[in-house]
Amino acid sequence: MVIFSFWTPVAAEVCEELFSPIPPHAELALNGVEVFMNASGSHHQLRKLDLRLRAFIGATHTRGGVYMYSNQQGCDGGRLYYDGCSCVVVNGDMVAQGSQFSMKDVELVVAQIDLDAVASLRGSISSFQEQASCKPRVSSVAVPYKLCQSFNLQMSLSSPLKIQYHSPVEEIAYGPGCWLWDYLRRSGASGFLLPLSGGADSSSVAAIVGCMCQLVVKEITNGDEQVKADAIRIGHYTGGQFPTDSKEFAKRIFYTIFMGSENSSDVTRTRAKVLADEIGSWHLDVSIDGVVSSLLSLFQTLTGKRLRYKVDGGSNIENLGLQNIQARIRMVIAFMLASLLPWVHNKPGFYLVLGSSNVDEGLRGYLTKYDCSAADINPIGSISKQDLRIFLKWAAIHLGYSSLAEVEAAPPTAELEPIRSNYSQLDEVDMGMTYEELSVYGRMRKIFRCGPVSMFKNLCYRWGAKLTPAEVAEKVKHFSKYYSINRHKMAVLTPSYHAESYSPEDNRFDLRQLLYNARWPYQFRKIDEFVDNLNGDKVTITKSTNQENADVNSDGGMGVVAAGSNNPRAGF
Repeated sequence: MVIFSFWTPVAAEVCEELFSPIPPHAELALNGVEVFMNASGSHHQLRKLDLRLRAFIGATHTRGGVYMYSNQQGCDGGRLYYDGCSCVVVNGDMVAQGSQFSMKDVELVVAQIDLDAVASLRGSISSFQEQASCKPRVSSVAVPYKLCQSFNLQMSLSSPLKIQYHSPVEEIAYGPGCWLWDYLRRSGASGFLLPLSGGADSSSVAAIVGCMCQLVVKEITNGDEQVKADAIRIGHYTGGQFPTDSKEFAKRIFYTIFMGSENSSDVTRTRAKVLADEIGSWHLDVSIDGVVSSLLSLFQTLTGKRLRYKVDGGSNIENLGLQNIQARIRMVIAFMLASLLPWVHNKPGFYLVLGSSNVDEGLRGYLTKYDCSAADINPIGSISKQDLRIFLKWAAIHLGYSSLAEVEAAPPTAELEPIRSNYSQLDEVDMGMTYEELSVYGRMRKIFRCGPVSMFKNLCYRWGAKLTPAEVAEKVKHFSKYYSINRHKMAVLTPSYHAESYSPEDNRFDLRQLLYNARWPYQFRKIDEFVDNLNGDKVTITKSTNQENADVNSDGGMGVVAAGSNNPRAGF
């Protein structure tokens, strides 16, 4: 521990040290340090900023001192976005705060403070003086520079500020929006292409891109020459022109495509078109039925078998296969158009394909491997469905995309099965669990390190007022089975913006094995024992039928049986 004395004692600690059980600034303060510096690399997570700022305030509130926090800002070249908010805190009061989300390359935060206030506060705390007197002095390096000015009435001191926080929905808009802009301007791409289904997830991604375009135009209006130069280059403006309208800019850099099949409804097709018009994207409405029919004809020629949907009397395997064909065709078409549409429109470069699978679907494995979830990057890959629905309500008003209110109100559906008068495919019915429950499972699994048994115990306390232990047991078993059989999908999940602490993505964040015993024999047996002890009801693991056992990984993956699956997107 070394203290630098610029006529006032100064020392530094790193980001991780601030959150350690005994942070260095505690000892440094007792050794006379008045100014603490922290050059940080703290990435954005939803609702995390308050935790960070409370740490700075707590560091100086009871000990006195000046905390100077400098954080990186922007995309790290991967999944993380560093959310700035550089600040100066004096004796527990915020006196200067930088922006949390910005397109600027450099942002300077300045504060003028009175260091005598630090000595005054410390002198008024008798316990501080007593503890400081018992501390051995550490080495101090004298530096021949003076950071302070003499007493001067012409200098105005920085006053305490009200801390500025973004709401979680604003974080969803601005964090991924700034991340997408950094990714676009550095990657050499000419824009983005999004398969837009008219559902909540893809509409959220479209709204985030629209927000990005609004932020670009706003920064250009505010005089940011770097953003202006990047926008001119990416949008291929000539003759001194530059973006002045977000919709016009979106038309140049953003393609949206509705890829409908015989199972798509006119309602979702219309929602996609209306939203694309509101954002300003270049929109296509494509039918994939001809391509699907060609593949089914090929299959029938090879095998002599004709596939049928479940509602038409087909088996689970047929039903799953028919849906996966549609999903994967959409991926192929999306990448084809992303690479060739710029050429068609005489534009140089290529477009990045955006994914739109949320964190809960990734956790559950409720996605077809190598379907539209397979893209170049995914802005919402670690954002929960619940947060996205709240975001849609906010964006409908604050971003000006009013059609999002209708999108949010619609029940989530994959639209991969035929709609009948007595049947309509719904995501939560297919999954056998709600999105709210999935968020709970995700936090239990990742943040609290729960396996099936400890998850069951915790949820008995949490849900005990409305569910019996036997019902909780069945829910935990159902989640554990599908989490384990689909875990391998995380190995090929599209790189996602990291915004949620229970993200299941295995790359750098959730380094768990890909292969689990999907039957969980020991854990499920222990759960049954707990249920017996609690209420005497014997919970048994349902044996799967031969037909259900046939629902296996048809893509040559890990080959785990998806026993009892009626879930059309649980296949591999």
